[in-house]
Amino acid sequence: MEQTADRSIAVLFGTRPEAIKLAPLVLELRRRGMPSLVVTTGQHRELVASVLQLFDIVPDLDLHIMRPGQTLDYILSETITGVGELLASRRPAAVVVQGDTSSALGASLAAFHHGIPVGHVEAGLRSGDMALPFPEEMNRRVTAVVARWHFAPTEGAARNLAAEGIHDGVTVTGNTVVDAVRHVLERRQTLPDELASFVGEARYLLATSHRRESWGGGIANVAAALAEVLDADPGLRLVFATHPNPLAREPVRAALADNPRVHIVDALDYATFLVLLNGAVLAVSDSGGVQEEGPTLGIPVLVTRSVTERPEGIDAGAVQLIGTDRESVRDTVLALLRDPDARQRMASAGRTIYGDGRAATRIADTLAAGLG
Repeated sequence: MEQTADRSIAVLFGTRPEAIKLAPLVLELRRRGMPSLVVTTGQHRELVASVLQLFDIVPDLDLHIMRPGQTLDYILSETITGVGELLASRRPAAVVVQGDTSSALGASLAAFHHGIPVGHVEAGLRSGDMALPFPEEMNRRVTAVVARWHFAPTEGAARNLAAEGIHDGVTVTGNTVVDAVRHVLERRQTLPDELASFVGEARYLLATSHRRESWGGGIANVAAALAEVLDADPGLRLVFATHPNPLAREPVRAALADNPRVHIVDALDYATFLVLLNGAVLAVSDSGGVQEEGPTLGIPVLVTRSVTERPEGIDAGAVQLIGTDRESVRDTVLALLRDPDARQRMASAGRTIYGDGRAATRIADTLAAGLG
C-alpha cells in the first residue's frame, strides 16, 4: 500500500467519554490552524455522534468496528488492525488518544508499530489494582509505556507516572472534561420536556451504574439501596441513567421501574446529562467522568466502587467512596441528604481540582512545540 506523508494530528476515539474529552482538543487544533484527522472506531456511534454535534465536529474517518456482542479481544484486535491500515496509507505526524479504553490502547499500539509518536490525554491515573477497574487499569499502564507525550490532568497523576520511571514528556494540563463542561453549559442547555416535568421543583438524585466489576450483584445492590432511600424520603425523586448493556440495565429496572418517583433513562445526550447533574442534590455513580464533572459543578458525588483511579476528589472532600454494599449505600446517601452543611462542604471542595478549563490549550501548545 502506498504511503502518503501527512502533517496532521490524528485524534482517535471510540466511546462517548473519549469524544467528550477530546472534542475540546479538536476545536483548539482547528482554532490554531493545526491540521487534524478525526478518527472514530464506530463503537458507540450514536452516543459519540450526539456529543460531536455539541462541538460541531464531523469525523473524517470511521473504522466501523462495532458488532453485536463484541468482546474486549475483538475491540482491541480490530482497533489495532483498523488503525494500522490507516497509518499504512496516511502517516500523520502524531496520534492522540484519551484515557483507558481498549480503543485507546489499540490505537497506541498500532502507532507504536508504525513509529508514529503518541500523545496520551488523561495520562497517569492509577487505582493500584490491575483488576479494578478492569481492563482500564491495564490499558492506561500499557499506553503510558508507548506514549511520547503524557498529558497528566493533575499533579497526582504526574507523580504516578514518575513513580513508574516516566519523567520525560509529562505535562500537567488539567482535565479536558472541564473544557467540555464549560463549552456545553455556556450554550444554555435545557432539559427535554419529559425530564423537566418529572424533576420539576423537586429535590432529586442522579444515579448511574455501569462498571464491569459491578455487573454481578453490585448494581442490584445500589438500585435496591436507592429504593430504600426513596422510601425514607418521600419528597425525593431519582433519575437513573442506565447503560445500554442488559447486564447493567436490567437490575436497575427490576428494583426501580415500578416506583413513580423514579425516572429510568436508557441513554442521555451529554448536554442533558450535565443539566441534570447540575441540578441534582447529589450524584450516586461509579463513573469516572462523574467523579470529575460533579466536583467541577459543585455537586457532591458518592462513588459506588471499592477503589478509584481519581483520588483527588476524595482527598479534597468533594467525593466519597462508598462501595456497593446495600446498607452502606443506603445509610451514606441518607446521612448526606439529611446534612446540608456536609453537602455544602463537598460542593465547595472540588470546583478547581481538575483545572481551569484550558487543558486543551496546554495540550496543543505541547504538540505544536514537539512537532515543530
